Amino acid sequence: MSGTMVASWNPEEVLPLSFYERETTLVAKELLGHYLFHRHPEGMVAGRIVETEAYLGQNDPACHSCRGITPRCKSMFGTAGRIYVYIIYGMYYCFNITTDMPEVPAAVLIRALEPVEGIEIMRKRRGKNKLRDLCSGPGKLATAMGFDKTFDGQSLLTGPVGVSPGKLSPEERIITAPRIGISKAVDWPLRFYLAGNQFVSKK
Repeated sequence: MSGTMVASWNPEEVLPLSFYERETTLVAKELLGHYLFHRHPEGMVAGRIVETEAYLGQNDPACHSCRGITPRCKSMFGTAGRIYVYIIYGMYYCFNITTDMPEVPAAVLIRALEPVEGIEIMRKRRGKNKLRDLCSGPGKLATAMGFDKTFDGQSLLTGPVGVSPGKLSPEERIITAPRIGISKAVDWPLRFYLAGNQFVSKK
């Protein structure tokens, strides 16, 4: 099942700062079901968040901020509700949202989206036709949504990128699992996804 509730999607309404100024694990769970959008000159693109990972700051050995502030992760240090973008394998962008209080450099990685708007734009950017292939992974969704390093540090409250409220359907369940693609704290249960959703990167 996909569990899509597209009727609730409204880009004129965004989640408030107070949503992000909370403990990162809670934010990561509660982002599921909301809608990430990007107002782009090519057109609006949007997807329903179906998979996230929490990175808890300097006490989390898998978090980029654990060694302190660097040019790569400086956007993690400061207020919540901002975008943190980094590159993996020298070619793929990953889209994160900063969380918690300014003294806690934490973030939520958006791992997968269920496409809901601008699907033809996504297909062109990804060079893929199947809906399942567009946003089922952090690098994929960054390409499909048009995200790159220029978005690093931007606010989700006032810019062209934001998160609009959504909700889970009664039958949707949140699964908790270890994070993927890391070499430290590999057993920490900080990945969250919607059970049975076909757009999740890995079950």
